[in-house]
Amino acid sequence: MDTPGAVTLRLARPGDEATILRFVRALAEFERLAHEVTATEADFSQSLFGSPPRAEALIAESHGVAVGFALWFYNFSTFHGHHGLYLEDLFVEPARRGQGVARMIFRFLAARAVEQGCTRMDWDVLDWNENALRFYRGIGARPKSGWTRQRLEGEALEALARG
Repeated sequence: MDTPGAVTLRLARPGDEATILRFVRALAEFERLAHEVTATEADFSQSLFGSPPRAEALIAESHGVAVGFALWFYNFSTFHGHHGLYLEDLFVEPARRGQGVARMIFRFLAARAVEQGCTRMDWDVLDWNENALRFYRGIGARPKSGWTRQRLEGEALEALARG
């Protein structure tokens, strides 16, 4: 039984796509990137529950109401010879921040990574998000220095694919 304010975590299931999309849009608003969201419920359905699934997600709930989510997938380290867990997004409703929800989610993901034989867990954070950076330092995360993430997308990706 939940106590007042208690949060439970569960893996996402078909039917959660609208909730996930709502959280993705809220995260994008917070990050000042709402104009970049093109995902649809159908996209999440295919990616999370298609064959094969390409990502996983969890929903944090309080008394049956979704208050946060995380979405991740697995990558691979040739240096380690093992896969890692890459956390793509994590969002907690503003009213629930500072109450341990994110820490619960990270603990769940760390346990999942260990159970899956992952040698690392990675994610990105915007450099201006001081609250998140303080939280990440508090759970033992450290920035990966000396590397700059590169991205190929849109027309550039298509042009390279065409040769």
